[in-house]
Amino acid sequence: MDKTWLVEQLAGRLRQSAQTARIAMEAAAAEAREGATPAEKRDSARVAQESSNLARGHKARLDRASEELGVLERFRPPQLAAPARVAVGAVVEVEDGDEGRTFFLAPVGAGIELSGPGGDGFLSVVTPASPVGRAVLGRTVGDTIEVVVEGDAREWTITYVE
Repeated sequence: MDKTWLVEQLAGRLRQSAQTARIAMEAAAAEAREGATPAEKRDSARVAQESSNLARGHKARLDRASEELGVLERFRPPQLAAPARVAVGAVVEVEDGDEGRTFFLAPVGAGIELSGPGGDGFLSVVTPASPVGRAVLGRTVGDTIEVVVEGDAREWTITYVE
């Protein structure tokens, strides 16, 4: 699988998130500055304060997305040879008997869904800091891991690592 495609797709999603945060931050800052008349601001300073707080929250989101983009721009997923141990940059498939899941273990971007090259399937991004990431890191095909998903303990078997 071309992991470069996954990294580029993830970077695109992070760029979109940064752009959305920037637009929202600028709108909230403008609302805090100009959204009410001086009389309205005297009567309800709370509205301007809320807009200002909202702008700071969007700024934090923008900063986080920009930082994650910086990490991702330096990231080069390794080519793993069989029998590979799961490392950052690995594509990992797991099964729990009923269903299978595919993860891309990336340094950033937890929770983002990516499509495989050519639109072939979906992969969830997990990071080494996440419960799933910690559980699969260093494991190999055939290993069984236990993870808690939405409060339920689940047992998964690693069926593929690339």
